[in-house]
Amino acid sequence: MNKIIQSLFHEVIRVEVSGKKKMNGKLIDVGSDMIVLFNGLDFMYIPLDHIRNFGLYRDNENVVQAPTELPSIVAEESKEDLSFEEVLTQAKGRLVEIYVTGNQSLHGTITGIMKNYLIFQSPVYKTMYISLTHIKWLIPYAQSHKLYGLEIDSATTQSNNETFARTFEVQVEKLKNKIVVLNVGEQKNFIGKINNVEEQIIEFQSARTSPIYLNLYHIKTIHEV
Repeated sequence: MNKIIQSLFHEVIRVEVSGKKKMNGKLIDVGSDMIVLFNGLDFMYIPLDHIRNFGLYRDNENVVQAPTELPSIVAEESKEDLSFEEVLTQAKGRLVEIYVTGNQSLHGTITGIMKNYLIFQSPVYKTMYISLTHIKWLIPYAQSHKLYGLEIDSATTQSNNETFARTFEVQVEKLKNKIVVLNVGEQKNFIGKINNVEEQIIEFQSARTSPIYLNLYHIKTIHEV
């Protein structure tokens, strides 16, 4: 456990993550590679790799109260510290909010955890593949929460016969010649057809332009349309 971060235990801090996103919350846990913040409503699980900076936020300490219950995802008794991998494992099959890119988070259910990506069922985007290295935070919903106010079983939207590659790179290759959306369409030319994939380079054809060549390691999410 990082002693510098641990020294701020139960303090209200402001955290800036990759993408210049900032949030305030009470630091309630420090894991081996992540922290847990309580923002007054939700428990936020944030990987250390995406934290750009953090510090005390005195102006807000009277606004964010201590949680009245324990977080739903905690370290197993046999393990000293909680890891982000364990957070994902415990969150599988539950409704969660995940922030990856853009102005909005993704809401849905983790239905599979592969070597370096998630299979995510979204009521809006359907089956999505999300690179683990680009997840900025995860918020588990309460078991009783109804996403969009509806009774949604996201797992039923996934074909039982569908098979998935072990790695993100190979799963992207399986989408060759398909129309897909990259990074939740954060750029207008991120909707198009995958022409080819070789090693880390994707040849990508949008509707009205010549093919562009993208670095696969910068693809954060992908879903077929």
